[in-house]
Amino acid sequence: MFEAVSQQFSLFGGAFIQAFSYPQVFVTIIATVAGIVVGAVPGLTATMALALLINLTYSMQLSVAVAFLLGVYVGAVMGGCYSAIMINIPGTPSAAATALDGFVLAKQGHGGQAIGVGVIASFIGTVISIIVFVFLTPFLYRIALKFGQWEYFLISVFGIMICGNLSTQSTPLKGWIVGFLGFFTAMIGLDAVYAFPRFTYGSYNLMAGISLIPALIGVFGISEILSVLQEDTPYSIESQLGTVFPKKSMVKDIISTAARSGLIGCGIGAVPGAGEDIAAWVSYDVGKRRSKRGHLFGKGSYEGLASAETANNACIGGSMIPLLTLAIPGSPPAAMFLAAIWLHGVKPGPMLAIESPDFLYLTAVTLFIATTSMLVFGLLLAKPMVKILKINRKILMPIIVPLTVIGAYAGNVNSFDIRVMFIFGILGYILRKLEYPMAPLVLGIILGPTADIAFRQALMQGQGSLIPLLGRPVGIVLMVAIVWILYSGFKASKVRRAMSMAEMNTSEDEGGNK
Repeated sequence: MFEAVSQQFSLFGGAFIQAFSYPQVFVTIIATVAGIVVGAVPGLTATMALALLINLTYSMQLSVAVAFLLGVYVGAVMGGCYSAIMINIPGTPSAAATALDGFVLAKQGHGGQAIGVGVIASFIGTVISIIVFVFLTPFLYRIALKFGQWEYFLISVFGIMICGNLSTQSTPLKGWIVGFLGFFTAMIGLDAVYAFPRFTYGSYNLMAGISLIPALIGVFGISEILSVLQEDTPYSIESQLGTVFPKKSMVKDIISTAARSGLIGCGIGAVPGAGEDIAAWVSYDVGKRRSKRGHLFGKGSYEGLASAETANNACIGGSMIPLLTLAIPGSPPAAMFLAAIWLHGVKPGPMLAIESPDFLYLTAVTLFIATTSMLVFGLLLAKPMVKILKINRKILMPIIVPLTVIGAYAGNVNSFDIRVMFIFGILGYILRKLEYPMAPLVLGIILGPTADIAFRQALMQGQGSLIPLLGRPVGIVLMVAIVWILYSGFKASKVRRAMSMAEMNTSEDEGGNK
């Protein structure tokens, strides 16, 4: 026992020294500031930024690459609150709930203090998630070590099902469709067991499969650019920023809310593919129902603002838990981070604790440095960020296009990857217009190879029989969970269809009466 504890302290100490050494700490700070700028500009999401920047980490050491990507991640998630508060346009999807109270406060002349409360709440949420991440992940490592091939297959399917269920507002079926579309995309190329070509149609370029990075850049980069260019929504800053640093009484009032929202955000972040925006909305709803001043939510409540901002940042640490233990990202930005560390030879999963035992603590310490930098520079750079909001997005987006091309090409130095990027960009744009979520698609592409190999190996071990699965309690629990998700999803879809039909009939009756 004592030896195990001392070993963990030794690993933590080594990670601490490494994270605070040059150039890691410097890179973390600069990347966090850059992430704040990215998050502040509407249309430049954390996911998009990480997708574009992955290839820049090829030549970096692992620790520097981790510092670079996590800094951008933390900064971008928080940066979305600037535009949400000042112009009522969320810089990132995770800041949508922030705008409900933030913009009202800005119109009342308290935009600066609203930003200050948002930054502090973001800091509290991320710190809570880091603590949970550090203490919970080693425990889950021990559970994951007991997983067999059946469990890995079922957990992959479960991840797609729960992600599809949570990421769409209309019907879970849309989320499931794009999730298994991602599964199909991962099947293209030579299979990993017998090297038999699948869905290649005689194309040598498809023999190696669809490269992950170009596909991700297309889905989150090109499709986002096309969507922003189509929008014609002018915006202006209607009020002065005012004082940024909030009063001590304001901070005291949000402490209990921030603590609860931090745990909610961390928990939702650990759900495969759920993401920061879902965490923010759930936390906001819980905060409204639990607060004594819930009737003020949406009317300029600092408590409501803190509920949303704490949760979306707490999702960061939570998303790292399934990522490191099961190689399943908890959010789309975490998926980008997973792709990046794969490129550097790090293989998340239960064996990570044995192969790279210090990586957990390196990630945690780097997150803490990024979070502290976010707190300091988030407050100091509030006024410059408000000026950046005046940049026309239609000018900015075409400038980003060459970066997407370079990012797609640099990985394999193959022009075919550029075509893959544009194809997935157009596909992503069409799916967005049809209100299909993107998170399940990305999760499907990432989990597809794992699910494919695990399912086939499980069948080979059981000589084609499914009976061995019945002797695995974890597998049975996962199957029951999948069936329950299917049942609840279809039931919710029927309810929504019935409600929409009732609304249509009501509107027709009103029109007839008029």
